[in-house]
Amino acid sequence: MPDQAAPTDVILPAGLLARWPHLPVFWPGRTLRAGPQAAPVPFALGPFSPPRLGGREVPVAVVTGDAPDPLGAALARKTEPGPGLPALLASLAARRIGGIGWPDPGGASLGLAPRSAAVVLGDVKDVRETGSPVIRACDPFRPDAPAPAGALRLDPWTLLDIAAEIHGASRELALLALAAGVRVADGPLAGADPLASWAALLAATRCADPFRQAPCGLGEALDLLELWTARAREGRRVAACLGMHPYKREGVTALLGASTPPVFSGSARRAIAAARDRGGALLAWSASAPAELRARAEVAGVGLLWLEDGFIRSAGLGAAFRPGASFALDTRGPYYDPARESDLERLLNTAPFPPPLLARAAALRAAIVERGITKYNLRGEGPDIAAPAGRRVVLVPGQVEDDASVRCGGGAIRTNLELLRRVRADQPDAFILYKPHPDIAAGFRRGRMPAAALRGLADGVVTAPMHTLLARVDAVHTLTSLTGFEALLRGVAVTCWGTPFYAGWGLTEDRAAPPRPRRRLALDELVAGALILYPRCVDPVTALPCPPEVLIERLDRPELFPPGRRGRLRAAQGLLTRAVARLRGLR
Repeated sequence: MPDQAAPTDVILPAGLLARWPHLPVFWPGRTLRAGPQAAPVPFALGPFSPPRLGGREVPVAVVTGDAPDPLGAALARKTEPGPGLPALLASLAARRIGGIGWPDPGGASLGLAPRSAAVVLGDVKDVRETGSPVIRACDPFRPDAPAPAGALRLDPWTLLDIAAEIHGASRELALLALAAGVRVADGPLAGADPLASWAALLAATRCADPFRQAPCGLGEALDLLELWTARAREGRRVAACLGMHPYKREGVTALLGASTPPVFSGSARRAIAAARDRGGALLAWSASAPAELRARAEVAGVGLLWLEDGFIRSAGLGAAFRPGASFALDTRGPYYDPARESDLERLLNTAPFPPPLLARAAALRAAIVERGITKYNLRGEGPDIAAPAGRRVVLVPGQVEDDASVRCGGGAIRTNLELLRRVRADQPDAFILYKPHPDIAAGFRRGRMPAAALRGLADGVVTAPMHTLLARVDAVHTLTSLTGFEALLRGVAVTCWGTPFYAGWGLTEDRAAPPRPRRRLALDELVAGALILYPRCVDPVTALPCPPEVLIERLDRPELFPPGRRGRLRAAQGLLTRAVARLRGLR
């Protein structure tokens, strides 16, 4: 006899579980089994279709039902709308959630007023005369359906921006139209009550977190769909990349989420030409970009974006070819260059910080401090600091002196030795600890100083992990090092001798004024902007854009950040450099 499924079994087409390993989360307590390739799919993505990232669609919300047509079965149910449903539908429309990631330039790009056109999908031919312009388009939820030549392939929300009514829409698109207040002219949802239709749909909707493989609420699912939609829109802009070291390219490709990877080049001329020929923007690694890149891109008519490591990067040094999982992508300029306003500066100066966001920032900050998270997350024991009783302990973090942040934001101070001189003159009675930059201490970058040069300036030289040091010092004096930001998260007083991104907001003592006015911020407002709203995080497990909280959890597993193919050679280089430095008496 043929194998009969138990009543609690959920039968899926072969291969679907391998494609989406988090599917069991949608059916807690039930067994999922692979059936024949042609087995009916017992769920629908409905209007919650995620954008395609790297050619993949990963569901976070599904509509379930016992019928072969789960979406139809869900909509046939009778469910009373809840009191919060109108606000949810307004939020859905405002955040433009739904669709598969087709271009979303907005209705204004079509030259039509809002709610002024009849939008006709697919091969629908008979449309009643209304005097409105008729726009022919492909249904984003039926990308393979027949459509007349020249039909627009646009995101649902661009179509709904200009639609007074919509014809031939799939049920998924019709649901979005109802949420947006657009008339559905035909089909099973024509004349349907928006609240009742959505109440029935949501009653059959289940949500799951693909990162933690656990159930989640609808709000969390919509937040993730909004994040993915924004990243897909951003990634579509990029046609070429400049200055990305080979070990970074896999992470950058995942960050952009494009089905067709960008062209990677080490030549500004070739990268600009590739971006121009492919009709997109150029993404440049900020620290290695040539000084004239902006001007050359403008002459070529190519948009320019800037990329750098994020403020919480990985478990290990980038100089050791360990991949990063957090990026700072900026449309205006590198965040560390105070000469020009960056997206980060504008965000911190203008963004609202509502109470839920501040609560999230406070929880994120607490998790960072509790887990000992810093940019590189190097492990080790804390130092024994032999400071005499009563002396204030001041940490001075060294930097790579030819680093772009020093060149751009250091002002008159360009060396670690000069910074130490300034700090000693300013803090004559303090017990000063100098910590060489991890890349220098590991032997990957030049910048060690003769031990004799430190006499009278530093009372000790330490190489312990940063989070252990910050728990033992009273203050940090820095030029532009991210250590200052990490100290603020832990309630340590910070004095800035340069103009890093976190200076000038009323949280630091500043010896160099920022070039533009900055409003005063509370600490968790700075955290919300710098660690939640600004960075782009990529989960090292799924290679999908993720919230920063997921990245924080992944850092518990250093094996997820292995050194690159040339990591052993790099480690040998560092070992040799350190040995030579010891022989020469360098610190």
